[in-house]
This record gives sequence, structure tokens and C-alpha cells, in this order.
Amino acid sequence: MTSLMRPMTQRFPEYKDNELFLTGESYAGIYIPTLAVLVMQDPSMNLQGLAVGNGLSSYEQNDNSLVYFAYYHGLLGNRLWSSLQTHCCSQNTCNFYDNKDPECVTSLQEVSRIVGNSGLNIYNLYAPCAGGVPGHLRFEKDTVVVQDLGNLFTRLPIKRTWHQALLRSGVRVHMDPPCTNTTAPSTYLNNPFVRKALHIPEQLPHWDLCNFLVNIQYRRLYQSMNSQYLKLLATQKYRILLYNGDVDMACNFLGDEWFVDSLNQKMEVQRRPWLVDYGDSGEQIAGFVKEFSHIAFLTIKGAGHMVPTDKPQAALTMFSRFLNKQPY
Repeated sequence: MTSLMRPMTQRFPEYKDNELFLTGESYAGIYIPTLAVLVMQDPSMNLQGLAVGNGLSSYEQNDNSLVYFAYYHGLLGNRLWSSLQTHCCSQNTCNFYDNKDPECVTSLQEVSRIVGNSGLNIYNLYAPCAGGVPGHLRFEKDTVVVQDLGNLFTRLPIKRTWHQALLRSGVRVHMDPPCTNTTAPSTYLNNPFVRKALHIPEQLPHWDLCNFLVNIQYRRLYQSMNSQYLKLLATQKYRILLYNGDVDMACNFLGDEWFVDSLNQKMEVQRRPWLVDYGDSGEQIAGFVKEFSHIAFLTIKGAGHMVPTDKPQAALTMFSRFLNKQPY
């Protein structure tokens, strides 16, 4: 990626000295901090900071926190919660990430089904599921549609078993994010005129938003971004913001808050509400923020996985304050 960024400033030297911020969301929780660690080693890049929205910062903390999120949002019944507490927890510590207890695994499979495959919108708990509640298996003509993108409860054996069975079966598999209407980008990018304009050779296959074979063969090198953030923070040079819509379940706010806390940086501003001026409605609480030395964690109230889509004014206010070094 840095080898792509450098020629850009060579081609457009007028931008060479501009401040550089790296931003992204979701799986960018992995590739933005890893990219930032590389960029900070290049003195020609004027890196100033990074912002990650609803990022996957730690698989373990994401899984562990999601179970609590689901229970306290009323998604898990008391019987299931009691089983989770009995079989996944000991001495006031719960392991919902890689627990080997058979009863715990069975309970976590049910949690995974409820959160990701029951018809709830994993990207925004309070938004409808595009296309309606899916069946156990979805078919499009002769193709099986898989909606598990493989980032939650990755240690559950049933996940690997199911994907390997599909691979061995030889059936055509299409991967699609759950409760998401992907018709527009798919139609646009597979339009022959668009493909021609983008210089895509005719022999290349149909464009997919997510590819099943690529997904199951993808090697996840990192389970946590702890070391990457600590390297960035050790320089005491960069502004870092981790922000989360607080009704997302794909990368929930609690897991990212735990992650930021685990970095053990000096607290500068205690957790407090942050406000947005909505004009006629006056100032309203837009979420909560806490600030450490060179890193802040911020929530956006009522937003899901795609914060600017759900809460555009709050998102614009947040980004403006971040870029302009203003208090949140």
C-alpha cells in the first residue's frame, strides 16, 4: 500500500506536504493500524493520525463483548444466559472466544445463530433486515448464498465444518453480507459499459461484493492490533480516534472500548457525553467520549456499523473536530 501512496505524491507533488490521515471502518480495524505502522517509517509521508470506525481491533474482545451486548439488549433468554455463565465462565471471568467446554461451545453456537443468522440486522440492531428474515439456507437459482463473513466466533468448530463441507460439495457458493441490499453496486460494477470504462478484461469473472473462495482461503495474520497501536502511541506524534456506532453487532462498541482501555494509556478526559447542535432541536447528546494521551474512544448514539450513513450530522461533527484538533 505504501508503494502505491508514494507514486501519488510524486505524480501530484503539490500534495506532498499536506497532512495525511488514514481512515477506514470495519476490517479497516486491521489494515489501517498495520498500514500506519509502515507509513510512519517513511519520513516523506506527513502522517498526522488515523481514525477507525466500528473496527475489528481484537477478535477475542469482539467475541467476548458481543455476548454481553446481546444479553443486555434482550436478545438472549435467561436459560441460554445461565448456560453461558455456567459453562463458559469461572472465577468471575468468561471466555466466549476459544472455550473448549462442549456445553459452552453449544451455547455459543446458539448465540452466533441469534446474532448473525436469525434475521436480526447485525450491522444495526434496530434497522430492518433487507429482503426480510432469511431462511436457514438461501438459494439463488443454483447457488447457495452464505451470509457469514467469518469474523465472529471464528473458533467455533461448526464454522470451519460448514465452510469445508460447502467447498467439498462442489456447489456454487455466493457470499453476501446479511440484511444488506447489494443490488446497486453489483448491477453497476457488472454493467459491460462500466467494465469497459474501468478497463476490465472481458475474460475476468463476474464481480462479487464478497468472494467465498477468497474468504475461506484468507489467512488472518493478526488476532489483535495491540502491538500496532502501542507502536504508534509510543511516538507521541499521532492523533488516533476509535469510534463506534453503539447499535452495531458486527464490531460492537463495548469490545472496542475494552480494547482502547487495554492499551493502558494515560487518561486525560473522563468518559462524558459529547454534543451536536441540531439547529431547531438545539444541542443533543450524540454519544459518549473518553480521551487518553493521543487516543480517544467515542460512541455515536443510535448508529450502526456505517456511522455516516446512520448519523451523518454527528459523523460530520466528529470528523471536523478530529481533524481540527477541537474538543469532542
